[in-house]
Amino acid sequence: MKRAFLYGRVSTDDQNESIQTQEMITEAKHRGWETTIFADHGWSGAKESRPELDRMMALCRRRKCDVVMVYRFDRFARSMKQLVNALSEFDALGIAFVSVHESIDTTTPQGRLVFGIFAAIAEFERELIRQRTRSAMAYAKARGIHVGRPNKTSGLDVRYIAHRRAQDATWPEIASEMKVSVATCQRALQKASAGKAVNA
Repeated sequence: MKRAFLYGRVSTDDQNESIQTQEMITEAKHRGWETTIFADHGWSGAKESRPELDRMMALCRRRKCDVVMVYRFDRFARSMKQLVNALSEFDALGIAFVSVHESIDTTTPQGRLVFGIFAAIAEFERELIRQRTRSAMAYAKARGIHVGRPNKTSGLDVRYIAHRRAQDATWPEIASEMKVSVATCQRALQKASAGKAVNA
């Protein structure tokens, strides 16, 4: 008998995940699977790390299940990138993935095909990010803006940080380019903004 982990999530404490879990239990029993339920209460989908999700993933990495089932993608992953990364990890662990309300069921050939399409889209998005990063660094160098680890006297180039933020670059992307922590980049920009406010 296959062991299935069922994952549900609700965003507020006054919501109940039983609608999700009951439908998943019914589907799993129809397939003859043994079920274990994991549910996060009051956790936003924007948070990649959640207590029950983290516990389930840790057990998956120990190969304690054969299938992971979710009610919908948005109950499980906060982005296409997180979804594809998780599915890739499940695939490497030999764990199937089923979303009750979407067209992914990697126990079937059709579901594996859809997963392949999602993986291709995610790789395309990663390549776009790499291209934007290279363009931004070329832009900075052409204007004499320092990119990379600053020396102790010059400090971070807040013009570049502000420029990248204006391009909708994420803080982790900028921090990686500057070779410092996210907090350091944020503090540098906040300090510069505060200085402008004082001098205004």
